Amino acid sequence: MRALRLALVGPLPPPSGGMANQCRQLARLLGEEGVEVEVVQVNAPYRPAFVEKLKGIRALFRLIPYKWALWRAAGRADVVHVMANSGWSWYLFAVPAVYIARLRGTPVIINYRGGGAAEFFAHAPALALRALKKANALIVPSGFLREVFGQLGCTGLVIPNIIDLSRFTPRQPQPGKVDKHVIVTRNLEPIYDIPTALQAFARVRQQLPSAQMTVAGSGPELANLQQLAQTLGIADAVHFVGRIDNDQMSALYTSADLMLNPSTIDNMPISILEAFASNVPVVSTDVGGVPFIAEHGRTALLVPARDADAMAAAMLQILQDDAFAEQLSTAGMAEAQRYAWPVVREQWLAAYRGLMRLESR
Repeated sequence: MRALRLALVGPLPPPSGGMANQCRQLARLLGEEGVEVEVVQVNAPYRPAFVEKLKGIRALFRLIPYKWALWRAAGRADVVHVMANSGWSWYLFAVPAVYIARLRGTPVIINYRGGGAAEFFAHAPALALRALKKANALIVPSGFLREVFGQLGCTGLVIPNIIDLSRFTPRQPQPGKVDKHVIVTRNLEPIYDIPTALQAFARVRQQLPSAQMTVAGSGPELANLQQLAQTLGIADAVHFVGRIDNDQMSALYTSADLMLNPSTIDNMPISILEAFASNVPVVSTDVGGVPFIAEHGRTALLVPARDADAMAAAMLQILQDDAFAEQLSTAGMAEAQRYAWPVVREQWLAAYRGLMRLESR
């Protein structure tokens, strides 16, 4: 039997966002299983490089090569797998991928991954939903998105995000440790609400004055966040380290006593799964798909978005009770096994083969 040929459409690092990392990881892991994966990159570097500075027309220099690469890849593939999100990327990359795959007679999967799907499709023109319904299959990473699309009249199959457990070394708890270390591993963008994280941490410092925070991520809010840390009197305890690579991220988790996820919109944040895999207790907002992967009081503590008081209280509950922290992190470690490649692999392979069988009838 010949190898399955897959055209995987999505972003690749840099930058190292959640979808880009998942795309790269899935391509690598499927390749190791013998699948012939051809990645059609939606964020390929501009050619020539100076075009990146031409904001009015640079999209054309990416879209034309993208559609040509997509046309060729769809003709060679058994299945086209499109990693999709809300906003302009839906219209610029996902919609063309659906129609080109259909023109080439190749079954196409929309793998929708954006936490803002409900709002996006509620305000989008009919074209957006029409393209979605043209796909042969809709696959989402969480029960949250399955419910969202169910309300839109679309049936989604859940295949979760992948966590590569081999990347992470479980943290060794240090009972009685004084200088607790809190980490935030989200980008410095408004939807991730780092200001509330800083405000909550300032409250934590009132009771744990030796606590430190590391914020690993980049984005346009850096200067404002540094100023806020200064205003809150915690600038000496908050370390903005920017975007870091996978090895550095793994080491950061190993050094942490708590991972804080303050986002206001989310689907299935890989940062929570990474914390679970690293034996690190989690405090997160309860938005979007978070409650589908983190159970309050068992694997994490969940709080309302933009509530610095509740966030600080949850953080202190963990940081001041080593036994409770270990109880949460142990349950999180067990939960992470559900997202390991040996489990998720069979789900993807079954989905691809199922579409191939339908097309061959």
